Amino acid sequence: MNVIKAIYNFIAGDMVILVGVLILLAVLLLINNVAALAPIRVITGPVLIIALLAILVATLLREIKPKP
Repeated sequence: MNVIKAIYNFIAGDMVILVGVLILLAVLLLINNVAALAPIRVITGPVLIIALLAILVATLLREIKPKP
């Protein structure tokens, strides 16, 4: 169990980051592979950058919040 936890902490470090990035990748894959979403393929770069920044800010806000 310690090995799995060490690998998880090395790759993600936080569940918010891991889940957020997985959801973001799923959305970007849908945009690139579904023909009906072809017109919005142009904005995948800015969506990626903004979403990653939002995920990191959410993680930082959670960390600075005082724990009861």
